[in-house]
Amino acid sequence: MSDYQAFTQSIKNKTGIDLSSYKEVQMKRRLTSLRDKKGFNTFSSYYKALVADKALMDEFLDKMTINVSEFYRNSARWDVLEKKILPQLLNKSESIRIWSAACSTGDEPYTLAMMLSQYVDLSKVTIIATDLDEKILERAKKGVYSERALKEVPQELKDKFFVKQGTEFVIDDKLKKAITFKKHNLLSDPYPKNFDLIVCRNVLIYFTEEAKDKIYHNFNQSLNPNGVFFVGSTEQIFTPDKYGFKIMDTFFYQKTN
Repeated sequence: MSDYQAFTQSIKNKTGIDLSSYKEVQMKRRLTSLRDKKGFNTFSSYYKALVADKALMDEFLDKMTINVSEFYRNSARWDVLEKKILPQLLNKSESIRIWSAACSTGDEPYTLAMMLSQYVDLSKVTIIATDLDEKILERAKKGVYSERALKEVPQELKDKFFVKQGTEFVIDDKLKKAITFKKHNLLSDPYPKNFDLIVCRNVLIYFTEEAKDKIYHNFNQSLNPNGVFFVGSTEQIFTPDKYGFKIMDTFFYQKTN
């Protein structure tokens, strides 16, 4: 067993995070860079230090996860969601349950809440937002963002839902109340159920094909009949029927069974 493989096994035993389910070339490059910056020559010496130093372990977990996010990321896809997908879902019921999986700093679930607030009372909206990284979830709950993160937010929504404090923007409490943030590991935790829409974007690209296969099946089981799965712009599913989906639009898949 290589130094890196032994490290991934030790991390799995210690934290429950299975690094072998991530594409090895990308993850190994990311972690080797982090290890070297911390002054360790081997993964075994790095692991010993992680176990002994909670701050070092927290930093490792933060850097290991992929936290790149912004409001209305790839805005053309959000237009499709607003104009085509949501009307169909809301036509069936005024109440809607949404899961924002791998939500990172919260930009995505807050985008969903802002969008829905224009069409239904937020008391009828349930958004569960999950991520593996507890520190990132704490940031998401605070709802404080840079101007750069808001560059795609329509001006009327920016004016309505954000208050500028210095160089940062703080999100309105009405949006916060619509969202429940929770820790969740897509590879090992039980999946919540009964969602009308699941949004999981720009994270599946980092997983192996075997891990994605499992995740797609689990997401299908988490959706209500005819529920919709929204993926990122580099994550097209080429055989959606294999997982009980059909194509609704580019990067949108509807549950068929």
